[in-house]
Amino acid sequence: MSLAIVYSRAKYGVEAPLVTVETHLSNGLPGLSIVGLPEAAVKESKDRVRSAILNSHFEFPARRITINLAPADLPKEGGRFDLPIALGILAASGQIPPESLSSGEFIGELALTGELRPVLGALPAALQSSKAQRQLIVPAANADEAARPSEAAIIPVTHLLQLCAHLHGREKIPNHINANPLTNDENYPDLSDVKGQPQARRALEIAATGRHNLLFFGPPGSGKTMLASRLPGILPALSEAEALEVGAIYSIANGDHQQWYKRPFRTPHHSASAVALVGGGSNPRPGEISLAHNGVLFLDELPEFQRSVLEVLREPLESGAIMISRASRQVLYPARFQLIAAMNPCPCGYFGNELRQCHCSLEQVRRYRHKLSGPLLDRIDIQLPVKAIKAQQLTNGLPGEHSQQVRQRVIAARAIALQRQGKANALLDSRQVEGFCPLSQADLVFMEQAMERLKLSARAYHRLLKIARSIADLADCRDINRQHLSEALTLRAFDRGQ
Repeated sequence: MSLAIVYSRAKYGVEAPLVTVETHLSNGLPGLSIVGLPEAAVKESKDRVRSAILNSHFEFPARRITINLAPADLPKEGGRFDLPIALGILAASGQIPPESLSSGEFIGELALTGELRPVLGALPAALQSSKAQRQLIVPAANADEAARPSEAAIIPVTHLLQLCAHLHGREKIPNHINANPLTNDENYPDLSDVKGQPQARRALEIAATGRHNLLFFGPPGSGKTMLASRLPGILPALSEAEALEVGAIYSIANGDHQQWYKRPFRTPHHSASAVALVGGGSNPRPGEISLAHNGVLFLDELPEFQRSVLEVLREPLESGAIMISRASRQVLYPARFQLIAAMNPCPCGYFGNELRQCHCSLEQVRRYRHKLSGPLLDRIDIQLPVKAIKAQQLTNGLPGEHSQQVRQRVIAARAIALQRQGKANALLDSRQVEGFCPLSQADLVFMEQAMERLKLSARAYHRLLKIARSIADLADCRDINRQHLSEALTLRAFDRGQ
């Protein structure tokens, strides 16, 4: 038979679309051509495939070979198609049985010796192949990653010869069983390390309950970064579905699959560009906001980021996704992250500090804070001042609650929200806010007065109601009352002109 068909998977964002590798052998001058929008690494596969076939003691056909990677309008990149191309040539030339290829999908880069090297994006390919009810044949180095989905059938391969023996039925390769299952041994920094700061700890608990965005501002050394780094330790553990979402992103970004069970905690430097934050490049790759999906994005020294960089966060904060557009394609990456930020109150850092005098003028303070736009601050639910810690609090202060104790309250409050509305409070849209955050007539008048006095936007009003809803859930109250609304108002410091 001079025609063979092999199935594979492309890497396209967090998706893995099916690619049909069609191989045709015909008469004419010997040569190999690859069509179907291949990029440079795919075009170079002809030399790797030829050497791998010859070094595996097979015959490379001295005929005209045409490889078509369908669909033709989908860009193909990387060395992941080396293995299906080699198998297509062997099947079309009758060296392996073509019918043995129909039940599997194949990805892998070939060394010149015929050994298989790992590729990026094995997990998305495994998820899609299991939906198509086919086995996925991958390099052995990718086997643990690809076997994360419980329903996936994964066959690990180390060499082209080994796979051909399997396809001939001589030496069957058993399905891979992951020897390193996901665990909940998360080992986060503990909240009990924080001395003092009861209001900041309370704000952190409320933020964890409702997935609210949070901004700490205060003098250097007051514990802002320390508090932010404790947030993942009080969040509920990732579900299997969430862990696979995180794993799919890291699989295409860097192939790291060792920490999928942990909530991501990303801390980009303030010199990061907009592309580093949201993703991009000629072959679009996920940025920090996608790497923080289902986790925490911590921006320290917030005003030191370029304003244009911070502004690109506005849409993902609302939509939970980022669309990267290029002339030839558009790639959608998930970006449902929880934003935690920290900043000083002024350029010198000591404005309003009781322990040290500030040397900044009011105009300098104003310019420093105006580096952050109103629309961005409007999207940060909780804005809280963090005061400097006195020496007595450090030396004689009793340790606070452990993260595990706080986490239990957060889990219980989150369960209430999920049972009521199926999502965290911060994810409610405006119509759902009206339905799940009803107020009494007296409280409506109270909020109207607060809006007029503080000049709140409609977005800020809805975010206040979401915060109050989280506070009520922590207190196991069915309805929001005046106490919850008042505490929510204290957590919007910039609205109060602080």
